Amino acid sequence: MTAVEQRFREFKMPDVGEGLTEAEILKWFVAPGDTVTDGQVVCEVETAKAAVELPIPFDGVVHEVRFDEGTTVDVGTPIISVDTDPGAGEAAPQAAPAAGKPAEAPAAEAEPAEKEGRQANLVGYGAAPASTKRRPRKPLPGPQRSAPAPSAGAPAPQEPAPAPARPEAAPAPSPSPDLNGSGRTARPLAKPPVRKLAKDLGIDLEAVTPSGPDGIITREDVHAAAEAVQTARETPVAAPSRAVEGRERRVPVKGVRKATAQAMVNSAFTAPHVTEFVTVDVTRTMKLVADLKQDPAMAGLRVNPLLLVAKALLVAIRRNPDVNATWDEDNQEIVYKDYVNLGIAAATPRGLIVPNIKDAHAKTLPELASALGELVTTAREGKTTPAAMSGGTVTITNVGVFGIDAGTPILNPGESAILAFGAVKLQPWVHKGEVKPRQVTTLALSFDHRLVDGELGSKVLADVAAVLERPKRLITWA
Repeated sequence: MTAVEQRFREFKMPDVGEGLTEAEILKWFVAPGDTVTDGQVVCEVETAKAAVELPIPFDGVVHEVRFDEGTTVDVGTPIISVDTDPGAGEAAPQAAPAAGKPAEAPAAEAEPAEKEGRQANLVGYGAAPASTKRRPRKPLPGPQRSAPAPSAGAPAPQEPAPAPARPEAAPAPSPSPDLNGSGRTARPLAKPPVRKLAKDLGIDLEAVTPSGPDGIITREDVHAAAEAVQTARETPVAAPSRAVEGRERRVPVKGVRKATAQAMVNSAFTAPHVTEFVTVDVTRTMKLVADLKQDPAMAGLRVNPLLLVAKALLVAIRRNPDVNATWDEDNQEIVYKDYVNLGIAAATPRGLIVPNIKDAHAKTLPELASALGELVTTAREGKTTPAAMSGGTVTITNVGVFGIDAGTPILNPGESAILAFGAVKLQPWVHKGEVKPRQVTTLALSFDHRLVDGELGSKVLADVAAVLERPKRLITWA
């Protein structure tokens, strides 16, 4: 390793989950020129499972931020470089050029980005940050230009020149900039995800007209080129109407949404799903919920019907332990588990996630209420960790909060069963030989038919319903 490599260290996108391949940069907390210390959080990223803060593992001064916020980066790709010995290069840039040498140095010998007041990006340089703020502003739409390097010996400008009043009058960027100082023509400007998209669609970037700042090719440019190729190959039935523009939105599939889609497709087409339903009178359970809210032992805890549904499912699993298993396709084995990590499906601004309560089977009702409340709060704040969403065994999805009576939930990958809890409604019900208004709900249990036979699945669902109909069974069955 050279002295320069030892001085400028790169921090690569880590695998913060279980086999994740990419993550999106949500927010940077540092900018070029900022001092960082070992363990300091430098950015927040969104993986396929959750939003995670990344601490940097060494000290120094930020030299370069490689990617903008909102960019998806492959695991193992350097995202930031740090000057671990910032004092070593302070004198070198001040040396006068030799006689006869051009005043402007080659790009490869240019001063570090923070000396020029510019932020180094993946391609070229971004706009100069304001002298009173360290955090760079997001670039404005339209072409961006870097200020020319000052001549040797000339005083450095105190602040960047103001942008021209008419953006359309700005000269277009050079179509073939020399980005690495090697004298060779650079390849088309595009970020790694865009290059991968072009490769997947079979598009030659050399033939794509860029529309991004500084001549960068965007995803939209690649899609436009792909559509043009498709149009040339086929005769369209009718030309698309331009009136559709402004009435449709296209959102890239990534992060939690992408992971959820892949997981659901894999689950639906791998595990043979069976769903059974039962409608049950939960009037006594709703009364117990009201009583528990007044119980001093439950003070300050989240008490709701979902809590007792969770407890009822745990009791049913204890009575029918073979339902708590996993199908091991590689080894052709069924793995029976003597613990229950209870998953709770949670709708968040980033999409559906399923964190789980570890060792839920061993928790008392107050402990279960505390864990459930913490799980929901953390999920809503977007702070659920990948570890909290790994290792689940069975799941509950509460569709009743949306006013839905029932559904056919898809299994969380690797699990054998998922229970859907429907809306609790006041309905006419035969109670003790008379039709009376009672609190009624519908439960739906989906299970993997490779692991769970119809008899076993029916017993589990019947036990959950029996506990909710007469919650005193918790005392004798738990």
